[in-house]
Amino acid sequence: MKYAVFLLLPLLLLSCQAQTGGETEAVSGKDDNWVELFNGENLDGWTPKFAGSPLGLNYKNTFSVKDGMIQASYDEYETFNGEFGHLFYEKPFSNYILHVEYRFVGDQVTDGPGWAFRNSGAMLHCQDPETMEVDQDFPICIEAQFLGGPNDGTTRPTGNLCTPTTNVYLADTLTTTHCIESTSPTFDGDQWVNIDMIVYGDSLVHHVVEGDTVITYTNLQYGEGGTLPNEGDPISSGYISLQAESHPVHFRRVAIKELK
Repeated sequence: MKYAVFLLLPLLLLSCQAQTGGETEAVSGKDDNWVELFNGENLDGWTPKFAGSPLGLNYKNTFSVKDGMIQASYDEYETFNGEFGHLFYEKPFSNYILHVEYRFVGDQVTDGPGWAFRNSGAMLHCQDPETMEVDQDFPICIEAQFLGGPNDGTTRPTGNLCTPTTNVYLADTLTTTHCIESTSPTFDGDQWVNIDMIVYGDSLVHHVVEGDTVITYTNLQYGEGGTLPNEGDPISSGYISLQAESHPVHFRRVAIKELK
């Protein structure tokens, strides 16, 4: 039986790509099926959580809305001391397309870790932020990692996959590698990048960068060491959050289309 499943998986992926192709082509539109999670004016519906701070405290005003964008900035920081931040939307989702438009700007805050240079992300299927420990750096979730290039010719793809206390399957193989690079090009400078995350519960996820599918994975599940469900249990839904990891980043659109 398992061999039949492995043979059918490529057909399943092709079928899902075909089904979602039309929706991703229309993702830049604002039809009635899209809900704008960010209203362009304020952070209504969003709650911050920073490592070392209680839920709801916007540490050093890191998250703000200026010029019609959600901005993660470090103007009030002298140095960075592990205050990783996440901005949570108020309700969970299961089957959806999440559309995010982002760009990196300026310089990383002093003492920000090297790996966090031009690094942010959209966290999918997050644990309820009410269940996070005060000192917890990252929620249990699936991360669509956003990276920017350093303007020196270095290859640094975006739309990667990271798995904080979670695991997924790539093709027919369980992978426990924390971060896996996508096939996207490198985006240097302050240019805007469009990314869509097509999520079917715990079954299947595509990351689509500027219209190209750059990574696909299946069988979303909890990993070792989590405080929530048992290792191997499926992750079929959860909250969405945006990251602040020590480099200034802007989000000008965050929208969702729920799928049946």
